[in-house]
Amino acid sequence: MKYLKISTTIVLVCLLKFAYSQTDQFDLSKIKIVYVNLDSGEANPIKTQKTKYFDGTIKKNSPLIIYPNIEFQTLEGIGGAFNENGGEAISYLNAEQINGLFKNLFSAQHAGFSFCRTAIGASDFGLDAYSYSNENDDFGMSHFSINRDKKYVIPYIKNALKFNPNLFVFGSPWSPPAWMKQNNSMVETEAGAKVNTLKKIPKIYDAYSKYLAKYVLAYKENGINIKRITIQNEVDMSTKYPSCLMPPAEMVNFATAYLIPQFKKDNLNTELFGGTFRSAAQLDMYDFLSTKGADQLGGVGVQYSSSQYIQETQIKYPKVKIFHTEGNCNGGANSSTEARKRFGEVASYINSGCTAYTYWNMILNETGESGWGWKQNSLINIDRKTKSIQYNPDYNAIYLMSAIIKPGDVRIASMHKGGMISVKDKTGTIKIIVQNDEGVEKGYEIKDGAQSTKITVPANSLIAIIIGK
Repeated sequence: MKYLKISTTIVLVCLLKFAYSQTDQFDLSKIKIVYVNLDSGEANPIKTQKTKYFDGTIKKNSPLIIYPNIEFQTLEGIGGAFNENGGEAISYLNAEQINGLFKNLFSAQHAGFSFCRTAIGASDFGLDAYSYSNENDDFGMSHFSINRDKKYVIPYIKNALKFNPNLFVFGSPWSPPAWMKQNNSMVETEAGAKVNTLKKIPKIYDAYSKYLAKYVLAYKENGINIKRITIQNEVDMSTKYPSCLMPPAEMVNFATAYLIPQFKKDNLNTELFGGTFRSAAQLDMYDFLSTKGADQLGGVGVQYSSSQYIQETQIKYPKVKIFHTEGNCNGGANSSTEARKRFGEVASYINSGCTAYTYWNMILNETGESGWGWKQNSLINIDRKTKSIQYNPDYNAIYLMSAIIKPGDVRIASMHKGGMISVKDKTGTIKIIVQNDEGVEKGYEIKDGAQSTKITVPANSLIAIIIGK
């Protein structure tokens, strides 16, 4: 696989045990700089640079200004998505390879992924369209079965849980079972989008609520706690792969009249969220949140959405929790140029108020193709013939950001014209991520009130500074 030969580095500076004095200068001895190169993926990509002062002229757009006492949302973590395609590819590896792969992704000493997604039934990166209910009119779900997931998906998730037992896993359905839909198909048929939706019959809604509850219960029996569900992936999309249109009013009605009562009946504490919503063609998240009863859900999931859309939602509905559900999938090039854009993407969601960022395909096979013949990016590709593992440039970027941004961190106010993410943890540790796209070492000035200091960071880097007395 070829990558653009651009020397790109992401640098991170963690601010440990930060002192809030307004007169003292930051202590250089407590500054730590780590970074990753984005030319090509590496299994363990983080490198450390010796911290040193910068004694040159600081450019006007270079100050990094932080306000540690101005806090915003608490973060839930960073991770990616499990899928059947990736699980099938993993099955070609030996036990040692699998252990090393999941250690790199999920252990606290490495990327430490903490927030991940899985499909309820088939996604577009299932091997083909399938559900857990294949008997027509099985309203009581007596034939419900997750046996197919036991082959590839459940082992995939359980391998992750070995290295991070606290992993937050949320589920999203791409489509209800075919017999519950007007077109009797999990995908859009020749009949068109209008019938790619649930049948408008109470007993269908009741059956679908039982279906989702049984999914949570069945996964729990297999050692996996599904902590959250978004009711429908991309509610406005009717496609050749599993999909289902679900207008906001229908989603609220289904949730309040059927799904929430069913989960209460089964004593399930899994959170139920609206969405997932986009801003590609319409702003239906507004319609959803303004519908009576929407406040009974835990919040909303968003993907492929503008920062303005998310920020305006926060202003209009300040009590609503918003989390990110799927990163840009691109077209399978897995290039360094694309990897250099990942920080900006993550920053746009976190700084808009989202509590998490979820990359899409963590692992795909050597083709990078879905069961419907289109390619997408992934953190890792596994060649099933050679049984080799290829770490891609995106992996390096997400690895570093996940290693730094942890569940429980709180976003703090900050300002940098080039963009930055600033958080602090429960100990008061400040962690800043910024990106230097210049091909030479660069100086940054860090400011907190009257305190300031200047440091040097590597070329083409994402920067951070750590200061204490």
